[in-house]
Amino acid sequence: MYLENLSLHNFRNYTDLKTEFIPGVNVLLGANAQGKTNLLESIYVLALTRSHRTSNDRDLINWDADTAQLATRVKKTMSSMPLELELSAKGKRARVNHIEQSKLSQYIGQLNVILFAPEDLSLVKGSPAIRRRFIDMEFGQMSSKYLYNSAQYRTILKQRNQYLKQLKFKVHSDKVFLGVLSDQLAAYGAEIIFQRRQFLKKLEKWAQQLHTQISLGKEHLTFEYVSQVDQGKELTVDQLYTKLQEAFVEHQERELQQGTTLVGPQRDDVRFLVNGKNVQTFGSQGQQRTTALSVKLAEIDLMKEETGEYPILLLDDVLSELDDDRQTHLLKTIQNKVQTFLTTTSLSGVARQLIDEPRIFTISNGTLHKEE
Repeated sequence: MYLENLSLHNFRNYTDLKTEFIPGVNVLLGANAQGKTNLLESIYVLALTRSHRTSNDRDLINWDADTAQLATRVKKTMSSMPLELELSAKGKRARVNHIEQSKLSQYIGQLNVILFAPEDLSLVKGSPAIRRRFIDMEFGQMSSKYLYNSAQYRTILKQRNQYLKQLKFKVHSDKVFLGVLSDQLAAYGAEIIFQRRQFLKKLEKWAQQLHTQISLGKEHLTFEYVSQVDQGKELTVDQLYTKLQEAFVEHQERELQQGTTLVGPQRDDVRFLVNGKNVQTFGSQGQQRTTALSVKLAEIDLMKEETGEYPILLLDDVLSELDDDRQTHLLKTIQNKVQTFLTTTSLSGVARQLIDEPRIFTISNGTLHKEE
């Protein structure tokens, strides 16, 4: 899969942009604050209908406009189709092949992207929330079922937390409705935990191979899904559903006191182990970066395995954060494999040597120029 072109109208600092790309490496060169990351963000938004940088869509629309339009044509193995997205105060409108989609979930998955930015190096050493978000964003692109279960779970979790607060402050006293919400939450939560385990097992397989190569065979990477419910056991969906129901009963008094849900996949985590040790706690910075790089690159092969198409890779100023060895491995892995968009203030010697016939664009104040 690759983007043939991109059109932006009033998106961030791009008032009117139309450009074409090559299936290989597209390099976006420019000083800071000129719009390199904004262009990458537009591709991400076209894929997932939301930004990785802000939760407020108004931030994505040019200050002098009320709406922003994004469009592209996606080339796949057996097809080519246009995607369009419009952002406004009224919400989002998405079209596939010029046909408006009644739900955004029907649109997501048409374009698959993997974003690798400097903050992704905190995937290993950062908070559990970062790793949960990583799981939800990436797996949601690969599975409409996971995307649906996650959306339903978030909706019911919000309702349950609101009702727990109302019970706490005596606005309501009926615990029967709490039981109904708990049952619904357990049903969707069981599906999510089960699917996360399945996906992580597949991702681990690809990441292990990459990590072994980068570490020259000295390190072995494994994943560990951490859940209050199944405690490392590989349970069925029905078993997880029962465990979640039991956990809600067990924690009900504490939840009523605190006014929030204390168990479920919204509190789970993933541990990355190198040679059996938690790399977050015991790993060096080099090991943490190698692990993060292995995990992000493993997504490329997993997406191909799950969807039949390679995703598009967005590298936002990552080269400056990696040493020569890791740069080399990254660039050799993506070469002639995936369409890549790479932002940088300057191409290093390693990158210039390894990138085969890139198309180079310079960006200045929201204007794109193709280098000949």
